[in-house]
Amino acid sequence: MHFALELLKRIPRQRKISAAELHQQMTEAGWQRDLRTVQRQLDELSQNFEIDRDDRTRPYGYQWKDQAKGLSVPGLNERESLMLALAEQHLRNLLPAEVMKSMSPFFAQARTRLAPHNDGHAQTRAARDWMKKVRVVSTTQPLLPPAIKPGVFDAVSSALYANCWLEVEYQNSSNRRVTASVMPLGLAQQGPRMYLVCRFKGYDNERSLALHRVISASATTLEFERPKEFDLQKFDDDGRFGFGDGTKIRLVIRVGKAAGLHLLESPLSADQVHREVAGDYEISATVTRTEQLKWWLRGFGDELRVVSPRGLLGR
Repeated sequence: MHFALELLKRIPRQRKISAAELHQQMTEAGWQRDLRTVQRQLDELSQNFEIDRDDRTRPYGYQWKDQAKGLSVPGLNERESLMLALAEQHLRNLLPAEVMKSMSPFFAQARTRLAPHNDGHAQTRAARDWMKKVRVVSTTQPLLPPAIKPGVFDAVSSALYANCWLEVEYQNSSNRRVTASVMPLGLAQQGPRMYLVCRFKGYDNERSLALHRVISASATTLEFERPKEFDLQKFDDDGRFGFGDGTKIRLVIRVGKAAGLHLLESPLSADQVHREVAGDYEISATVTRTEQLKWWLRGFGDELRVVSPRGLLGR
């Protein structure tokens, strides 16, 4: 894990250095790796960091780009360590696997910097303690994330990152298996679950595949042109992750004051309005009609009644 970090430390800013030179330096420092391993690591680092690879002639030369800011090399300070420690916790499933892999030396260095054996430094202590002072809290019953089969996330994120077709074998909730070529368009984390938004080959509509139901996945080298009309934000706004089709409705509900107070503080929409009726709140807002909306409304039990549209909850 520390090998890539040691290489980054040795890449200069003012001149180019070859893989052979770096290999010699690393060998003298006690790192037993062959030249090909050093070359592969350098190629990966130059794809993910501001490192210039001069491949006009052999041997290739490597140096930090003039405008490169990067992270503190050779060492991370307390603030950078804190930022990276939080990023590792919360962005693990939202970054391409290759990026997470290339960042692993920095994550490791951040953990080391914030480790208890560095308690002698007040800033280090404060940064580590901050990790215990913040938390992302679930708004629903907490669930453990379903297991994703080894290699699936790496293949999916690689294909999504490079706009390449993806070969998948998928088993849906009815246990039906399909093998297909899909065009990966987006990744979304919904609570503990990860979903791939994609188009099946030969179709022009989007579907969401739960990653834990993907039996196997393989990224191809065949590139595709990303559809200009697709927008992941709009896909989400249309309620597609909540099992809807984008239909907007004017929802009017009556809810007890105690149960509905939080809806005045965190409105359902920008055009929400409310009034008091017979000791309750009557709240009106434009929302997307989804199954998730119905589940949420039913969760209020007898504290809530849907005034409009009639029949929304089937009763």
